[in-house]
Amino acid sequence: MQDVALSSSFTLTDVPGGLPWLGHLRSFKHRPLRAMSEWWRQYGDALRFRLGPKTVHLFSHPALAENVLLSQAERFGKVYEQQRPTGLALVLGNGLVTSSGEVWKRHRRIIQPVFHRSRMAAMADRMVEVGAQRLAGWAAHGERPVDIAAEMMQLTLEVISQTMFHTSVAQHMDQISHSLRVSLKYAFDSFHNPLHLPAWVPTARNREFGRALQFMDTLIYELVAARRQSGAQYDDLLNLLLQARDEETGMGLSDQELRDEALTIFAAGHETTANALSWTWYLLATHPEVKTRFHREVDGVLHGRPPTADDLHHLPYTRAIFDESLRLYPPVPAIQRKTLSPTTLCGITLPANAIVLVGLYNLHRHPEFWSDPDTFLPERWLDGERPPVRCAYLPFGMGPRACVGTHFATVEGPLLLALIGQRYDPQLAQDTVEPEVMVTLRPKNGIRMTLQPRHRSVLAG
Repeated sequence: MQDVALSSSFTLTDVPGGLPWLGHLRSFKHRPLRAMSEWWRQYGDALRFRLGPKTVHLFSHPALAENVLLSQAERFGKVYEQQRPTGLALVLGNGLVTSSGEVWKRHRRIIQPVFHRSRMAAMADRMVEVGAQRLAGWAAHGERPVDIAAEMMQLTLEVISQTMFHTSVAQHMDQISHSLRVSLKYAFDSFHNPLHLPAWVPTARNREFGRALQFMDTLIYELVAARRQSGAQYDDLLNLLLQARDEETGMGLSDQELRDEALTIFAAGHETTANALSWTWYLLATHPEVKTRFHREVDGVLHGRPPTADDLHHLPYTRAIFDESLRLYPPVPAIQRKTLSPTTLCGITLPANAIVLVGLYNLHRHPEFWSDPDTFLPERWLDGERPPVRCAYLPFGMGPRACVGTHFATVEGPLLLALIGQRYDPQLAQDTVEPEVMVTLRPKNGIRMTLQPRHRSVLAG
């Protein structure tokens, strides 16, 4: 993979059709993914549009992405302010996803070793065990269609709860799912809608958000307090976080910092993988020739036994399917930044505090870097067709703020895919599926599928 030409020059184009005061808020709020995709295809790789009083820059070319995320990363920061939280900061506090400056650097130094590749592979057996427990209840669905997106959300939520807290939160599962859904939707709307009322105004929606956040706070603070008091040692992420120390100061994380990081890992660690798996099942169901090859590989490698981390090296097509699904439906369709000072990149001059979106959904479908960009072709990952330039494929971001949980996701996703594909053949039970942005890229209203068993002998065992 080659470096993209950082000196490429672009012309910034204003998206036409903005209304007085509102700008492009109406069309963006209604279908943000479609708006960003259509604007990109019509007006190019460097765009500017307005959401009420906010001006937003949309960059959809690898050279622009590399400048923002890598070569000039120090000039771009998070949009969140600790004193005036908006968006995800309302939910996640001052964790890795939302913090900036010295706070972020300290947290990154502490948390990065927790997610080392070797540790994530060691958690694979727990992931498979949790997955097998969840699959044991699937037979009860019979031929009745289920929402595979909801099933994947429940599965990955249980995986993250048991790998992070060494305990099941199954008794709270419905309330956790509801609280996260309410919180993330509220966070997304609060950032992109300038008419959004502050959280302290006692509207029905604000009160619902407050209850959701209070439930999550209570749950995590109680888990942290119980672990501190017991002093018990478990092979889980919470134990690693409690023991982690800043190599420069020797200091660990406070309870507030643990809350912010635990909730960040808890929310992001299941939401993104769940959506990736949901889109993967949809793509497999609509591409029978790919599904046939997938089943053949899984059966030939596993021979009916549960998968392990060591098997992933022998399941290249399964991993290629997952990679291609991440290309077409990246869990985070755009990365948000703001300029920390006046900045120039690729011939474009930006003022201080300019809001920038790096459009991953557009990057991943850019015709200059992908053949048949809108087609599901896992073979491209086997045949060496990977994009010729860096930053054309960024499902986990790039640069110093790349996703700290990349290794976790790239073990969990293919492993659960192999486990489920070995036992079931989910088949589509609806005509169309529409993507929806709610921080992450979800299938709107879920994906209804029937869970067709494959090998009854395996299920019986």
